[in-house]
Amino acid sequence: MKRFRWGRPIAAMMVGLTVACATLPGASPVYPASPRGDTVDHYFGTKVADPYRWLEDPDAPATRAWVEAQNALSRPLLDALPARAAIQQRLGQLWSYERYSVPQLSPGRALAYTRHDGLQNQPVLYLQETAQAAPRVLIDPNGWSADGTEAMVDWKLSPDGRHLAYAVQSGGTDWVEYRVLEVATGKVLADRIRGVNFNFDFSRISWRGGSGGFFYSRFPDPPAAAPGAPDRSTRGQAPPAITHQKVYFHRLGTAQQDDVLIYERPDHPGWFVWGEASDDGRYLLVYVEQNEDDLKQVYVKDLRDPARPRFDAPLRRLVAAWNGKYYFVGNVGPLLYFRTSAGASRSRIVALDLRRGGVPPLREVVAESADVLQDAMLANGEIVASYLHDAATRLQRFSPQGAPLGEIALPSLGTASGGRACNPMCGMAGRPDRPEIYFGFTSFNRPITVYRHDLATGDTAAFHPPRLAFNADDFVTQQVFYPSKDGTRVPMFLSRRKDLPAGPAPTVLYGYGGFANPLTPTFSVPNLVWMERGGVYAQVSLRGGSEYGEAWHEQGMLGRKQNVFDDYIAAAEFLVRTGVTTPGQLAAKGRSNGGLLVGAVLNQRPDLFAAASPAVGVLDMLRYHTFGIAYAWAGDYGTSETPDGFRTLYAYSPVHNVRPGTRYPAVLVTTADHDDRVHPLHSFKYAAALQAAQAGDRPILIRVETRAGHGAGGMGTPMAKQVSESADVLAFLERYTR
Repeated sequence: MKRFRWGRPIAAMMVGLTVACATLPGASPVYPASPRGDTVDHYFGTKVADPYRWLEDPDAPATRAWVEAQNALSRPLLDALPARAAIQQRLGQLWSYERYSVPQLSPGRALAYTRHDGLQNQPVLYLQETAQAAPRVLIDPNGWSADGTEAMVDWKLSPDGRHLAYAVQSGGTDWVEYRVLEVATGKVLADRIRGVNFNFDFSRISWRGGSGGFFYSRFPDPPAAAPGAPDRSTRGQAPPAITHQKVYFHRLGTAQQDDVLIYERPDHPGWFVWGEASDDGRYLLVYVEQNEDDLKQVYVKDLRDPARPRFDAPLRRLVAAWNGKYYFVGNVGPLLYFRTSAGASRSRIVALDLRRGGVPPLREVVAESADVLQDAMLANGEIVASYLHDAATRLQRFSPQGAPLGEIALPSLGTASGGRACNPMCGMAGRPDRPEIYFGFTSFNRPITVYRHDLATGDTAAFHPPRLAFNADDFVTQQVFYPSKDGTRVPMFLSRRKDLPAGPAPTVLYGYGGFANPLTPTFSVPNLVWMERGGVYAQVSLRGGSEYGEAWHEQGMLGRKQNVFDDYIAAAEFLVRTGVTTPGQLAAKGRSNGGLLVGAVLNQRPDLFAAASPAVGVLDMLRYHTFGIAYAWAGDYGTSETPDGFRTLYAYSPVHNVRPGTRYPAVLVTTADHDDRVHPLHSFKYAAALQAAQAGDRPILIRVETRAGHGAGGMGTPMAKQVSESADVLAFLERYTR
């Protein structure tokens, strides 16, 4: 149990907050006032102060004034960084290369893909009727808003290729609105689907055979405010948790309020439910999860004749217990193939025969191997599977019975199926009825390039090879392994210029370590600029990811989360011990769960780093689960609602473990005002606490982007904002590591 009391009115303490903040030469900045309230929470007999509770309301006048004052401090300081102008110019040059997404394939010969010319704010969606035909524009989001902050973040062709559903995002929010385009005419239909949260892959739509309609998952009460966003406005209060997700079927040409409810779990409002139709339109798979990326329950509904919906058909349970993660690979008639961690930490492929009665047994098709099965699909009558070998991709082929058919050669050490890290730019695409597959490949010195592979001939060719403003051969990557605190062997990639002189160099150490999200070799323009300017980029595959399967994930979650921080600290010590860098040249960097990583490690070992960049971090671990969709992360973190959960989280929560009187490194906290995945309150409270605690002369700054969300620097974010934020971060880290 816990209770709290609010402190005295904060607005009365904010007088003079927006007064210009002076900075003395050679001294730390004079920070805006961050008044401390007297809020205290009681957790199982422990009193926990929360002096910055007032910063949880982003729309309160006091919070807005604080944000304006912080930006007024950080903006001129960042603009004045010696290398910023040169870095921004180089970022613009390197980012202006033509790039393509992995195509979506129709049963015919059509391909749908995006192309970015390198200068646009948003990529443009094209349709190519055949591999040889000239492409034509289907959707160009660049005219949707003057500042480029409206984006198309998802799209899916109907199975017959006649329609395309696409998601519109505004201002970086995770809430999107789906619309439908008639492919032949380019006409946008009147259909509008709201209440969909793009945070999760399972919220995206799945067409049911032909082109008549699609399944989707949504949350209640879509409003009339911003496209797709539910009306959760609670002025002066924290936004409530988002619950009661339901699966619907939308028939084209009808209103959303007339959509057919397919599945819901009112007995468990915090569970997630979503549907996925088989390519042949015969089956609907319905999944249930208790937390994000958690163990699944799987059901199937036989839709029978694709021309006539049979939504009254019963749901049949396919999984007898919460025994693993399941991902649908495809079907051959009533034989359903799944990639699963059930009985296999590194995952395997199994088949379920719907002709068997009751809960059909799992029949192993491709057994678990020493490598981690990350993705799989049916194409040209065979199974194409993507594996991770020491955090790098291998593509393998198998017969439907599981017999090995050989390996698809990749250009180098890199990533060809990267999941969230680079979706939809890398990954795989194919169809059971087509001989060719497409995959995106990337590495630290290779921008994502889409390749076409012919399974019949074995030929592989670049779909549209990028033309680059640098020589990829000028850079080299090596993989090293080091022992963590408990002796666990952890892999790390080190990338640099080939001609970098021997000896310690400025180094960025990047990590994530959570939610079974693997860190694999991926191209990044900011990382390349860092390396061009004489820096080393180190990327470490911490426990909590899935580089070595579900067991690797489990070793970095819940009560074992400290392993993640220990792995990262050991990586930093290894870099120093082996002469790659020194503590005076080392920068800590991470985003989201990686922002939590940076915050926790800075509290535990501030002496190891010269600078840090925690971006959109989860930093208040005692209250994270009470905001928006964040309760879904309880599977990885636990919550403060239980004694064990509280003790674990309180021990490392960055906001609660900032130590007054500590000499912290230079820190640039970044967040966005429209981040509804990791609420900006985390960054606000953390920055305020760090500024109050700093005993050294290095600055603690916070940069708050406007009309941007959790993907700042990623999908949906205008190019201009990506360049600006990256220039600030790189120039800041360079200033304090050289």
